[in-house]
Amino acid sequence: MEPSEASGQRDTQALLSTTQEMELRRRDYHVERPLLNQKQLEELGRWSSVTGTHQWRTWLQCSHARARALLLQYLPVLAWLPRYPVRDWLLGDLLSGLSVAIMQLPQGLAYALLAGLPPVFGLYSSFYPVFIYFLFGTSRHISVGTFAVMSVMVGSVTESLAPDEDFLQDLNSTVNETARDAARVQLASALSVLVGLFQTLLEVCWKLPQSVVGTMVTALVAGVVLVVVKLLNDKLQQHLPLPIPGELLTLIGATGISYGVGLKHRFGVDVVGDIPAGLLPPVAPNSQLFAKLVGNAFAIAVVGFAIAISLGKIFALRHGYRVDSNQELVALGLSNLIGGVFQCFPVSCSMSRSLVQESTGGNTQVAGAVSSLFILIIIVKLGELFQDLPKAVLAAAIIVNLKGMLMQFTDICSLWKANRMDLLIWLVTFVATILLNLDLGLAAAVAFSLLLVVFRTQLPHYSILGQVPDTDIYRDVAEYSEAREVPGVKVFRSSATVYFANAELYSDTLKQKCGIDVDRLISRKKKLLKKKELKLKRLLKEEKLQRQAAASKGTSVSINANTSIRDIESNNMEGSKAKQVSAGKELEDTAASGQEDAKAPDGSTLKALGLPQPDFHSLVLDLGALSFVDTVCLKSLKNIFRDFREIEVEVYMAACHTPVVTQLEAGHFFDASITKQHLFASVHDAVVFALQHPRSGPVSPVSVTQL
Repeated sequence: MEPSEASGQRDTQALLSTTQEMELRRRDYHVERPLLNQKQLEELGRWSSVTGTHQWRTWLQCSHARARALLLQYLPVLAWLPRYPVRDWLLGDLLSGLSVAIMQLPQGLAYALLAGLPPVFGLYSSFYPVFIYFLFGTSRHISVGTFAVMSVMVGSVTESLAPDEDFLQDLNSTVNETARDAARVQLASALSVLVGLFQTLLEVCWKLPQSVVGTMVTALVAGVVLVVVKLLNDKLQQHLPLPIPGELLTLIGATGISYGVGLKHRFGVDVVGDIPAGLLPPVAPNSQLFAKLVGNAFAIAVVGFAIAISLGKIFALRHGYRVDSNQELVALGLSNLIGGVFQCFPVSCSMSRSLVQESTGGNTQVAGAVSSLFILIIIVKLGELFQDLPKAVLAAAIIVNLKGMLMQFTDICSLWKANRMDLLIWLVTFVATILLNLDLGLAAAVAFSLLLVVFRTQLPHYSILGQVPDTDIYRDVAEYSEAREVPGVKVFRSSATVYFANAELYSDTLKQKCGIDVDRLISRKKKLLKKKELKLKRLLKEEKLQRQAAASKGTSVSINANTSIRDIESNNMEGSKAKQVSAGKELEDTAASGQEDAKAPDGSTLKALGLPQPDFHSLVLDLGALSFVDTVCLKSLKNIFRDFREIEVEVYMAACHTPVVTQLEAGHFFDASITKQHLFASVHDAVVFALQHPRSGPVSPVSVTQL
């Protein structure tokens, strides 16, 4: 035995004997140790400040590996596409991309009108930015393209800076739509390079008396059809391989009816009109417009990024991967920048399309690339077929697709029960955007959120804790040279509360300070388990074929996939008939070995798979600094439990305040796998319990003080 291992065991035994003695005394609420103030504690533990690292030195380093890392960081497609599992994911991505494209077509046409532009520019905005995001984006599930809120913001700018009144013809006072559209396209493309503002509802109300009856009836019928189709999709979700493409079917049907009945000439229903085939050459934006648009561009940029990163992180948490916020900003910026050169208007990601992309089997950004290529076909060849499509149908599609946003009012009840601070932010954001317009309302909401953060958090300091000798006190091992980590147990602490802004940083720092690449280890484990499963299936298939071949020759192979390894050995000892078939003996042994691997209780352990094991069996999270819990914190803590249990490390929480425990309960954090038995009143109690139970086991209420 190594000297370090022997000393570690002695330290563990000494700690257990000491803590057991202290447990007897604690029953009478006595503490048998000297009281220490901060100065005495620093002297006992030999405290010294942690020397800072010079991050700028690493920025100036140059090497082949660093150049490759930078290339993969800023062009993520080069990192994930070469490892793309074609057999496992391609079919799902193709179906998902086709489903998204079916939604992208009507939404692109509709949202272009919402932005005050000809419909074909909605198709352009559904192609160029989507393909650029495929190259530079890191989220596997969000669907980039036209979005209602962004289109409204763009439409407010185009209609305010290029109103119809500026393009009236002198003779008949009609609007020169060609000149107007050209001016608005120039505004929108310039705005996409910088990005713009919001519309008010008052102008819509003023124009209600000018409504055309035929247009209103068309929109009403189309809206009812779309609602019915969406209800059918929700009701038959479990039975349909793909959602019914309600928008596309409605567009095709409305176009056919409009052409056959002549809605434009007989009832005055406005139609889409000419949709030119082919792509437009790139055009440099008019830089003279930048000064007028810079303020609006900043507001749209913030809104678009906030929507994209929010959805991206939601899907990332759900599917267990990471979204790089910085790279997402670069990807969206390039999508809008290059799209603006090709006369697209600003885009973000759509919630409805992203949900469809996920639910139809989309696994990577390949689904987005497929949808963009489908839109390219529409632009080049099929766009002119929709010239007679009534604009009222597109308006109905916009209104129906806003149902998801309106349903967010139901969040009020759940937030009231789970987290009232998040509810307060929600209400302030809602009221501010209604009263002050979207850009000013968003700025006010962000300022209010930051104000809350100032009062509720401080800059976090993360540390691994060790025990100060002869005490039950735990301090940062980087600051206290005499503090020693307890063998087999890691104690991690953050100086700030964990919430939506730093939850990901908390998880990443925890894994880093534990000294093991948790995510890579889990990935390797899953791959090996999958290989094992495939191997077993192959062996069973070969055994079945061998049995059929033996049966055709009048012999038999006695092996059952459901028979345990002991039964097989017993049959061998008794001289089963399988021994009579020499050709099947080798196959039988191999299949039995595969069954043993699969059925053994430790067959999926790291050791059995030949993977490195962590040098600790328990992790204690010191949550004494946790002052409140939001929904992102709950998900992050659950992910920590899940990830470390995957690598056979049990997780405990210590020093939680009573309000935090109450919020954990309100957020439904505790379940069958995470119970209050994982909560301890102090770090020391959690460490003692972890040493007594190096693997998950029953809790002893006599030796551990629990919350």
